[in-house]
Amino acid sequence: MSVQKEIKRVTVHVLRALKSQGEKITMLTGYDYSLARILDEAGVEVILVGDSASNVMAGHETTLPITLDQMIYHASSVVRAAKRALIVVDLPFGSYQGSSRVALESAIRIMKESGAHAVKLEGGSEVAESVKRILSAGIPVMGHLGLTPQSIYKFGTYQVRAKELEEAEKLKKDAKLLEELGCFSIVLEKIPAQLGKEVSESLRIPTIGIGAGPHCDGQVLVTHDMLGITKEFKPRFLRRYLDLDELITGAVQQYCSDVKSGDFPNENEQY
Repeated sequence: MSVQKEIKRVTVHVLRALKSQGEKITMLTGYDYSLARILDEAGVEVILVGDSASNVMAGHETTLPITLDQMIYHASSVVRAAKRALIVVDLPFGSYQGSSRVALESAIRIMKESGAHAVKLEGGSEVAESVKRILSAGIPVMGHLGLTPQSIYKFGTYQVRAKELEEAEKLKKDAKLLEELGCFSIVLEKIPAQLGKEVSESLRIPTIGIGAGPHCDGQVLVTHDMLGITKEFKPRFLRRYLDLDELITGAVQQYCSDVKSGDFPNENEQY
């Protein structure tokens, strides 16, 4: 009789240990049960239930329209699938910027109703009170600096952030502030690689990069982008590991052809 090996859950403590050991951290986005199960079994350490679901799952132009209820729905699906990965959920636009009380209520709803392990929110000193209040309730917080997609209409562009000295200095200060407040990790998005290196080396907590160079303590991509399900999005930082758009299109076309010709179902596919 074989004894099933115990699956150890990745925790915020494990991520800190990986940084101290010099081992890179892997993070991908997940929004549904089926794909999240595959990511988890493949060995990804962190699954981010990203507000990018607004783009890749719902077809919106930005991340702004997705609601807290919708994020909880996606997170619940991922939590049911993942036996090992740490599940981090984005607080969507409007669920934390208004006041720290609203931020805490939003974070509590995510934790209670989805069963996730942590939340992520964008910004530095501007959201310090919200971060502090969420952490005071015992909820782990991941920060997010650099390009912050929820502020796209303020920036007006998805170009690289913090290329100028003033913005780079603010990002460094914000990273230190988030660490001091108690965040367990920070996502750095679309900033110069040298700045990503400086920030990562200055912090005790791990950084997760997306377009922030190779020196971050981990990397994250949107799963639909790296698998080639989406086609239009082609930033420099994206590496496509599959072209699922082409593979799925071919499979669907073959299915249609087989049904039309009477080839499907055949004798082995009927009762």
